[in-house]
Amino acid sequence: MESIKTVSKERTERLAWLSKIALTPEEVEKFTEQLNRILEFARALDSPEVEAADPTFHVLNLTNAFRDDLEEAGLERERALSTAPKVKDGFIVAPKIV
Repeated sequence: MESIKTVSKERTERLAWLSKIALTPEEVEKFTEQLNRILEFARALDSPEVEAADPTFHVLNLTNAFRDDLEEAGLERERALSTAPKVKDGFIVAPKIV
């Protein structure tokens, strides 16, 4: 794909045609200017100055922030199966997927 340095009025009209949008000549002028400002902003993002910044591997200054493992009682089988629509031999019955 070609690199676009600036957007011409013809390109704006082509984009409008592809988008099936009817634009007046004033709107073509306005949108051409706006698209060029957007491209100018995007070009500024191509070369940010990051030499003075230290590399960041994580946004927070945390190292190995884990919670303690605590043993807790699980859900009782009868209670878990009580909400299932269909149960057979202590298991939930699901439709066959082929």
